[in-house]
Amino acid sequence: MHTRKLAPWLIAFAAWLGLAAAAMAAADAEQESDFKLRFVGPKVGNRIASVAAIAGDPSVYYAGAASGGVWKSSDGGNRWVPVFDKQTAAAIGALAVATSQPSTVWAGTGEAWVIRDSDVMGNGIYKSTDAGRTWTNLGLAQSGRIGRIIVHPSDPDIVFACVLGRATGPQQERGVYRTTDGGQHWARVLFGGENAGCSGLSMDAHDPHTLIAGIWQVELHTWGEYSGGPQSGIYISHDGGTKWTRLEGHGLPNAPLGKIDVAIAPTNSNRIYALIQTKDQGSVWRSDDAGEQWKLVNSQRALIGRAGYYIRLAVSTGGDNEVYVANS
Repeated sequence: MHTRKLAPWLIAFAAWLGLAAAAMAAADAEQESDFKLRFVGPKVGNRIASVAAIAGDPSVYYAGAASGGVWKSSDGGNRWVPVFDKQTAAAIGALAVATSQPSTVWAGTGEAWVIRDSDVMGNGIYKSTDAGRTWTNLGLAQSGRIGRIIVHPSDPDIVFACVLGRATGPQQERGVYRTTDGGQHWARVLFGGENAGCSGLSMDAHDPHTLIAGIWQVELHTWGEYSGGPQSGIYISHDGGTKWTRLEGHGLPNAPLGKIDVAIAPTNSNRIYALIQTKDQGSVWRSDDAGEQWKLVNSQRALIGRAGYYIRLAVSTGGDNEVYVANS
């Protein structure tokens, strides 16, 4: 048997490749350890308008696409499968998982992050009781666009829907809706006016009787969006959504206002934030006494830019000073 000797340059080249590969792997590992946010998918389905997960379970996530249905991952975001394709609506504006009953998932149809009426509308609210395998339409058929769904933390039959409406003109089916029987019946509990719909909704993590809502006066046409007016405002309820009080003055900006989102800090019921589209009045307001008094804390114009598509606010579950804003 003849033995072929490798040329010295080939041995050196192979050694260099090995060292280079090791260096690249080390660099990748170092960079990965620095990642705070990274893309996990789904790779198809267009822009994601809503996400939901099971508290305490890092493996299960749901993602709602603006016109691509609901996607689910059961392995921490590595693989995604469509679970809504058999339904008659494709636009998803809101998703929510019942904390006390994780197999119950709600989906609100219609894209609520909008800048013109060519964005896709929906046909109501859907419920799955088997973790997304099957779905049932449970009403709000004329809602057009549902931007937020909140499920009571201990009673999965109590659900709130933040309904923007079709927004192409005056409409009664707008505002905040509530069901107390798992979706069999819905009642409109907050109505800001026929020209305004719900653009933000938050529940106190420590007192589910307390909710705060943002109402947005908006009219959409193919040629543009008319955002803002006297019907825009912030409302608060302390009795589970039956009675609402409009918050005005006390440090809040003057009307007319545009799109509004609100958030009660999960770790501090007294800390409430409001992200408000205004003209030269500011961007972020904060209350430290559960909504009684407010102060302007940020005037960066970038936080409320392209407001129809954005104006989305969230407070960290780890601390009430950490705030997230969706933006372009």
